[in-house]
Amino acid sequence: MHSRTGNLPELVRADEKRLRQILINLLGNAVKFTREGQVSFRVDYSREMARFEIEDTGPGMSEAELIQVFEPFVRGTAAGGNASSGTGLGLTISRMLTGLMGGELTVRSQPGAGSCFAVKLYLPELRARASQRARPELLRRTGYLGARQRLLVVDNEEDDRRLLVERLVPLGFELLQAESGEAALALLAHERVDAVFLDLAMPGIDGWTTLRRLREQGLGALPAAIVSANAFDKALENDLGIRPQDFLVKPVRMAELLAWLQQRLALQWVHAEPDEAPASAPASLPPPAETLRALDELVRLGYLRGIQKKLDAIDADHPASAPFVANLRALARGFQLDTLAHLIAAALADAAVATPKEATDAP
Repeated sequence: MHSRTGNLPELVRADEKRLRQILINLLGNAVKFTREGQVSFRVDYSREMARFEIEDTGPGMSEAELIQVFEPFVRGTAAGGNASSGTGLGLTISRMLTGLMGGELTVRSQPGAGSCFAVKLYLPELRARASQRARPELLRRTGYLGARQRLLVVDNEEDDRRLLVERLVPLGFELLQAESGEAALALLAHERVDAVFLDLAMPGIDGWTTLRRLREQGLGALPAAIVSANAFDKALENDLGIRPQDFLVKPVRMAELLAWLQQRLALQWVHAEPDEAPASAPASLPPPAETLRALDELVRLGYLRGIQKKLDAIDADHPASAPFVANLRALARGFQLDTLAHLIAAALADAAVATPKEATDAP
């Protein structure tokens, strides 16, 4: 097997388990079909977009095979026309996981000339110092120094607007909202703001057109961030001075949001003292283990809307768990699914310890 990489960052933010599974599936598939020749693994990284390529010199695929290569339980054919071994789910799972990470998995192939699978993912570089990673409580911000900043959120989705409002208002920002590009232009004709967040895909005029008209109205110096659900928008070229670091991918991560505000508005943050940091788990009664396990499955899937609905149901069915649920809800709202999973696992472990042995041994 040959490998080649370009200039890669030391650290990126990614779902390590999903990415590992994708690459293992693709590499295993390539090795299985390559009886002669080689398998090449290449990684390229540019503008926070990573591209992984796994290319083999196996038998390749016909157009008919390419059409259904990602279908479940479909097995390719090795040289000589014999169906390959295995469940036929490896490529299906790889494509599903890639989609869950907001990326794309493609393939090109020709009979007798091998195949090349390519995974494209948005993997932002992490530049935090080791000392900061070791003591995350020192990074918790409670506000900023100086005059109050006014921000405008332009998005046709109320939930997305509310998410930014709920995150930024507690830090001392004043938030204005507009549900369309037209509404934003009308508002800015008589209101002053210090920065604007623009969704790209909106009915009426899109984010690019809105920004272009703002520039034409003499607001060229207004700091603007593009907020998009499509990670590949980050790589788009434009003539409006929007840099890759001015793109925020939905769901917007708090660290990226605050880093952008700090850089564009020259903010000096006020940090909480370490002893002000909240406890990692509330001192309240968790819901029953069966309920926690159902919630844990949704967390592992990363299904945010399902998690929120399940927490609503727990609130209704188990009022005594309200403080515990409130903590989990805050974590879900901040997309801190790893921390949420750890709290659920700890609660399940406590429940297992508290269960009498005779009860667990009962038929």
